[in-house]
Amino acid sequence: QVQLLESGGDFVQAGGSLRLSCAASGSIFSINDMAWYRQAPGLQRELVASISSGDSLYYADSVKGRFTIYRDNAKNMLYLQMDSLRPEDTAVYYCNADIVTDGSKWWEVNGYWGRGTQVTVSS
Repeated sequence: QVQLLESGGDFVQAGGSLRLSCAASGSIFSINDMAWYRQAPGLQRELVASISSGDSLYYADSVKGRFTIYRDNAKNMLYLQMDSLRPEDTAVYYCNADIVTDGSKWWEVNGYWGRGTQVTVSS
């Protein structure tokens, strides 16, 4: 069993910063791609940023230059540094990871989600 646990969400004023963390635990052999998604009320969940096992990065246009995604493979951790926050960044942020749990079946990759952490940015 694998668990992803997000933390770091908070209430912050526009222009402020937050750092989100995601801890992966359980029966983990290896972690491939990791990502942060967000979902605002009434909207679909959207990809914010992703990082591959080889550290290839992707950012949504709306967060480029303001957010930084990075990971600590030794600790099975994922982070999202969010600077210059805007009210439109208000959402529940979810951690996602593609994980191999059985080293003898390295081709079996399953996607896992955390339960989310709330980020609220006031104007």
